Formats: sequence, structure tokens, C-alpha cells
Amino acid sequence: MKNIEDINKEQVKKIIASKKITDFSPGDTIKVGVKIVEGKRERIQFFEGVCIAKKNRDINSSFTVRKISFGEGVERTFALYSPIVDSVKVIRSGKVRRAKLYYLRDRKGKSARIAEKIKKRIGIDVTAKPQETEKVVETKSEETKVEKDSALSKSEAENKAKQ
Repeated sequence: MKNIEDINKEQVKKIIASKKITDFSPGDTIKVGVKIVEGKRERIQFFEGVCIAKKNRDINSSFTVRKISFGEGVERTFALYSPIVDSVKVIRSGKVRRAKLYYLRDRKGKSARIAEKIKKRIGIDVTAKPQETEKVVETKSEETKVEKDSALSKSEAENKAKQ
């Protein structure tokens, strides 16, 4: 007999295979495409805001998005694997030190801002740059030695001229 957890994991795998869900975390500014049915027509409406909470519980995973609309704070909680959620795009990664950002509810204006997380790119270009700077440093040190030698020779020439 299968446990409920095993059934849930199979359902999550099935959903992930059909729908691509981007990886995001609390503090990120995300744009959620929500399917809205109006009569016989179906359209996608985007809800853009800061992800203030994320709950990872297999099929029961959910996340909460907060935005300011006409001066009023609006929060909406989405089930991650729901058929209503069409797409999730990360617009800006936020640098935060907490998993739940409920303190943003009490803040307004500049104090409610979140700093942007700068992701480092690791590649061939990064290793090539330090080699170039070392060569530049060596040439500068040689130039300064030459300048010091010429300065000494100038001072010696002045001393000889005085005598």
C-alpha cells in the first residue's frame, strides 16, 4: 500500500513534467500569471509583488505575494502546483536574512524596500582578469623604480652643480 506522501510526490513529479516552475525565494520580486475565467473566455492576469513567504510541503506548497495597489497593501497566497497559477517569473532577486517577511506589512515607503542580491558569475573571464592586472602591477612598479632612479640622479646633478 502507498502512503499519502508517496501519492503526493508522484503528483508533484507529474505537474513539474508538464509545467515549468522557476525557482524563487522570499524577498524576490515576482510576476505571477494567474488564469482568470470570465464566462467562456479564459485570460491571464499578472500579479506582481514581493514574495513574503514560501511554504514547501510537497503538493501543498504555497507562497504569498504582497504588492501596494492604490496606496493599499494587497497580499495574495497561491498554491504552487495549482492549475490557476500559469507562470512565475523572477523580476528581481532580493537580499534578505529571513524566511518570512511579515515585518514588511508594518512598513511603508523607503523602509519597505529590499536590497537587490547581486549574483556572481563564475567563468573563464573571471580567471583571465587577475592575470592581466598582475602584469599591469609589475610594469607600474618598474616605472616607479625608473622614476625614483631619475629623481636621485636629478638631485645628485643639483648637488654637483652647487659645489
